[in-house]
Amino acid sequence: MARLRGKVAVITGGSSGIGLATARRFVTEGAKVFITGRRQEELDRAVEAIGAGVTAIQGDVSRPGDLDRLFAAVRETSGRVDVLFANAGLGKIEPLGAIDEATFDLTFGVNVKGTLFTVQKALPLMQAGGSIILTGSTTGSTGTAAFSVYSATKAAVRNFARSWALDLKGTGIRVNVLSPGSTETPGLKGLAAPGEEEALLADFAAQIPLGRVGRPEETAAAALFLASDDSSFMTGGEVFVDGGSAQI
Repeated sequence: MARLRGKVAVITGGSSGIGLATARRFVTEGAKVFITGRRQEELDRAVEAIGAGVTAIQGDVSRPGDLDRLFAAVRETSGRVDVLFANAGLGKIEPLGAIDEATFDLTFGVNVKGTLFTVQKALPLMQAGGSIILTGSTTGSTGTAAFSVYSATKAAVRNFARSWALDLKGTGIRVNVLSPGSTETPGLKGLAAPGEEEALLADFAAQIPLGRVGRPEETAAAALFLASDDSSFMTGGEVFVDGGSAQI
């Protein structure tokens, strides 16, 4: 069943991890997908992996000019956005007392500023029936040692959805948050010291009721639900794909 047949989707942070898995799933479900990311080489590999149905446009979501270029290309080739997945994000482990100003600015710049202006610049291309999905995190709801800056950005993203659901009242456009728990992605592995990636994953798995970390494809399945008409009566909400880690 092609649940996104004929729809146009934009996915930021679409060159790896959850964004890549979601782009692949959306294409399979019939959507025309635009992905963006900061590294052209990774975007090229993503396009090769997905095949027909996806267009890659290099850009940094923290730079409004790059977002203008992205949505100008979408407008020129497709004329609209039906599904927006504001997924780009990053984080770095730094305990209180060792938080670097540059890390703070970068993390808030991508995760908060980038999310805000991604959505705001996409809105003129959206119409009733459109779905906006914001990538949150279990860390937006729970305390996480040495990860407070990233966690604060995700708490901000959660409130964006609550507030924007009110701002969008009457438009027919929905906005929801998709909050993964620990998921085996390059971003998560990048938090580990060299050679310690598997130990990090095992540590995360031990804290999850289901006993393992998630797969990007599992979060992509939830993104499909939020993108499709299956979630037509949802806005301002949050869907967790976390193996129970933030629930009990």
